[in-house]
Amino acid sequence: PVRGIRYLDGDRNVNAPFRSGAGCGVRRTALHAALLEAATAAGVRFVHDEVGEVTQDATSVRAGQLRARYLAAADGLHSPIRRSLGLALPYGGPRRWGIRRHVQIPPWTDYVEVHWAAGAEAYVTPVADDCVGIAILTSRRGGFDSHLDEFPAVKNRVHGHPRGPDLAAGPLRQKVRSRTCGRVLLVGDAAGYVDALTGEGLGIAFGAAELLVRCIVADRPQDYDRQWRQLSRRYRLLTAVLVRAGAYAPVRSRIVPAATALPRVFANLVNQLAE
Repeated sequence: PVRGIRYLDGDRNVNAPFRSGAGCGVRRTALHAALLEAATAAGVRFVHDEVGEVTQDATSVRAGQLRARYLAAADGLHSPIRRSLGLALPYGGPRRWGIRRHVQIPPWTDYVEVHWAAGAEAYVTPVADDCVGIAILTSRRGGFDSHLDEFPAVKNRVHGHPRGPDLAAGPLRQKVRSRTCGRVLLVGDAAGYVDALTGEGLGIAFGAAELLVRCIVADRPQDYDRQWRQLSRRYRLLTAVLVRAGAYAPVRSRIVPAATALPRVFANLVNQLAE
């Protein structure tokens, strides 16, 4: 169980419990297995092939050897389909990356801990009875261990415990001109991304997938981009504000003290995202 979010910076910390009930920490591989099982049970047909060039006309889309009325492109943060359709926009701001590691240790808390340092954030998430995930977000290059040195409390707690391989992704910020191009609709990280700072990637992806299906059923793909913007507005605004604030040292150093001084405001912001 994951009961809320905790921000920490040195000796300061503040908790924001989830008002709608506890979440569930789970490894991504276990989530993928559950999604695959559900899709298989629903009768989804899986085809493993190269997508190749995406072309479309007034009634259909063709991707490789497949032809359909619509294409939902969920091909990730650096979506080749988004790029091939001219939907990607350049971003001139600071670039940030995420790097994560699983450590074999029983979780010491039922909160997601967000540790703040001078130039990075570390997320510690319970993902199993004997495992925690540690993800570090930063604009600085370097390996996981060099970044972990910025978080001595986390480093000391997990020191000596077995760990899995490190995985990285980025740059995280992805600007998109539109989520639709004719009969092609972008969903998930392919639809655009601000940052992993508020942990809303999967929530937005699942919510957008539902919107996408509704638009296809209604045969109104042109409505999807507007509905996606409405769905993600709060996430995009709050995440962008936090990322921008964190880029300036004087402001960054006040984020956790401000949350500690105004715990109700902090809890309200966390729960607005959790909804």
